[in-house]
Parts: sequence; C-alpha cells; structure tokens
Amino acid sequence: MSKSQQKVVDASKAVGRMAIESTQAIAQINQKAAQDFAGLIQKRVSELMKTQDPKSAFDYVHSEVLQDAAKEVMHYQQQLMDVLKSGNKELAEIAEVMIQDSKTDLIHFVNDATNNAPIGSEAYVSVFKTSFNNALQNFELVRAAMADSFVNFEKSVESVSNLSATKSAPKKKPS
Repeated sequence: MSKSQQKVVDASKAVGRMAIESTQAIAQINQKAAQDFAGLIQKRVSELMKTQDPKSAFDYVHSEVLQDAAKEVMHYQQQLMDVLKSGNKELAEIAEVMIQDSKTDLIHFVNDATNNAPIGSEAYVSVFKTSFNNALQNFELVRAAMADSFVNFEKSVESVSNLSATKSAPKKKPS
C-alpha cells in the first residue's frame, strides 16, 4: 500500500474508532440514566403513596418530582453534549491532519514533476505551476470551510444546551 493510501486507511480507522467510542459512551449514559430514572421513580412513587392529602401530593410532585426530573434531564443532556463536543474536536483534528497530509503530498508531487520536466517544456511547467497554486488555494479554502463547519456545529450544540438550560431553569415567583 502506498503511503498516502495508508494515511487514508489510518484516518478512516481513527474516525471509526471515534464513532464507536462515542456510541459506547452514549449507550453507557443512556443505560445509567434509565437505571437512575427507574430508581428515582420508584422512590418518588413510594413517597407519594404515603401522602394522604391531595394538595400535599400535588405540592410534593411539583416541588420534588418535577424539579428532580428537570435536574436529571439537564445532567443527562450535558453528558451527551460533552460526548458530542469531544467527538467533534477529534473529527476536526483528523480532518486537519488529512488536509495537511494531502497538501504536503501534492507539493512533493508537483516539485518532483516540475524538477524532472524535459527541456523545452517551460510553458507547460508554468501552466502546471499556476494550476498547482490554485489547487493550494483550494486546499486552504477547504480547510477553512471544514474548520468553520466544526466550529458552527459546536456552537449549535452549545446553543441547544443553553436553550434547554434556560427553559428548564426553575421560575422564580415574584415577591
């Protein structure tokens, strides 16, 4: 296998490993959340069964159960957001390395081709180098677009997290 093919294979393995690790982390978070939620519900239902007064039952559900549930949901969501951010950063790093490697390979290829060009082919070499410089500019555009997309993804994850935290924050009663 050539060196560039091996780099692509290695990058693909890294992306696959990151996807598997993220999936496993999310599965563990889901399993723990389900266990915690089941235990919390069981505890709250047994406490609720002890109350005799409907108003105190309502107050209990409102003050304890719903607030605890909101806290658990926020904690669960934060754990998921952390996994997504971590995976996003790792993907950004892998993409950056692949783009830099491709750029380096292209530079070496062009240098080899132009240094070994036959005598009398200067016009072709000039056109080739102009095309090469355009390709290098495109590499930079791709790298910048990729970096922007990863940053925008992370911002959207943060805004979803902030939005849900704002909506689930307990409302204060006016005094």
